[in-house]
Parts: sequence; structure tokens; C-alpha cells
Amino acid sequence: MQEQLRQSASFADAIAATPEGRRRATALLTVNFEHIPAELAAHLIVGVANCEAAPVFIDYAVSTGWTLDAERITCPVRIVWGTEDRLLPWPSAAERFRHEWLPNADWVELEGVGHAPQLDVPLETSELIAGFAG
Repeated sequence: MQEQLRQSASFADAIAATPEGRRRATALLTVNFEHIPAELAAHLIVGVANCEAAPVFIDYAVSTGWTLDAERITCPVRIVWGTEDRLLPWPSAAERFRHEWLPNADWVELEGVGHAPQLDVPLETSELIAGFAG
């Protein structure tokens, strides 16, 4: 996916200029995209395309069988998961987090929301963060 975005990055402004382009650019991340400004969509395209750390993180996770060291987490945790997440599908992808790694976390499922709630429903997401952190 990153390689495809690298090839598209020079066209990010043109892609993000239309509703269809913004839908395609955010399809794996959001369900509700209409409110996302063109500038933000273009920034997302360029940001992913230029993220030098992504291949390193992915290789590490795949090669080491990475797991979460939940015992090292000493603060309260809230996990907000969209039920329409296309990258980490609900509920199957959440099983390890919910039952093995973070069973005591505060879980919030957002109906009809994708992988990036902060993009999908920004006001609701900020209220969930502020309410928990407050």
C-alpha cells in the first residue's frame, strides 16, 4: 500500500480535490469521509508515502511475532474500536487485545466507524479521549 501511495503522492492534491478522490484515499480508514478537508486527505497520502519507519515496523512485527507487554502498562487504558474497521476487523482483530492483553481496559465500540475514529467521527473521538483522560 505504501508503494502505491508513493507513486500517487505527487498527485495528492488532485486526488483529494474531489469527493471521489477523498473517498478512495480514506476508504481503508473511514466510513464517514465527507467532512474530511481536501488538505487533510492530501496530507495523509503524502504522510503515508513518506513514512520511512513503516517498513521497519512492519518487518519487526512480522519477523519477531511481536506481542504486547501489558504488564508494563501502569495507567488506565481506553480502547476505541470502530465496528466497520477494514484494517483490523471487529471483533476478530480485537480478541487478543480484549481478552489476552488488555482485559481490564475500558472498551468503546463505535458503530459504523472505521479504523481511524479520529478522522471518521472527530468530535465524538475527542470527547471520548478528553472524558477518559480528564
